[in-house]
Amino acid sequence: MPDKIRVAVATYTNTLPFLKGLQTSSAICRDAELLMDYPSACAEKVIRNEADLGIIPIQALLDIPNYHILGDYCIGSDGEVDSVFVFSKVPIEQVKVLRLDPQSKTSNGLARILFKYLWRQEIDVVLVGEADAEVLIGDRTFGQKQAHAYAYDLGACWKQLTGLPFAFAVWAANKELPTAFETIFNDALAQGLSQLDEVIASLPKLANFDFEDYLKNKLDFRLTDQKRQAIDRYLELYQTL
Repeated sequence: MPDKIRVAVATYTNTLPFLKGLQTSSAICRDAELLMDYPSACAEKVIRNEADLGIIPIQALLDIPNYHILGDYCIGSDGEVDSVFVFSKVPIEQVKVLRLDPQSKTSNGLARILFKYLWRQEIDVVLVGEADAEVLIGDRTFGQKQAHAYAYDLGACWKQLTGLPFAFAVWAANKELPTAFETIFNDALAQGLSQLDEVIASLPKLANFDFEDYLKNKLDFRLTDQKRQAIDRYLELYQTL
């Protein structure tokens, strides 16, 4: 392991509270190097051992041998999340072709799970080109619901299917890390979450999107036992696709 522990961090708004805590922790600044990227790229860094841990879309856990989830926090929701959608030109039961989001791993899989088990709709999936509907995640969805004929919030749809909350991404390592580092890392995440008001105040104003509601009400950052159950359920269903 290099002298500094390499941490892959997504640059979406939903990760900013964690990033604030990590960047303002003197212990983390001393012991870690932060590598910024979008979610699926963070996963690839950990999979390829270009990072030691990162905020990992849960579908990517299948590609990390002996992964280790650490800390008490995640990117999650208990129902509507307001930043993970299937946007569609037609009602969901009429969708034939779904375009996936190249920046996503978990949400692409989640959409396919929902088509199979909730909507019971057979579809083709593509990465580029024409489609009836598309998966879109993160900041690019902010204020976009009104621009599409149909918008399906995948956090809410998962809750409808399973009755469970959801964890879209967790902090996971590809190797054993020192216990002392795990402790200071978890403390830094908690410190960042305690400064949500400062994070919100630093964000731009959008006429059709409420950052305070999003970060305080739509997102649920606690990695609870129910969210761990949801991770297991997701991975089980994903492997049936």
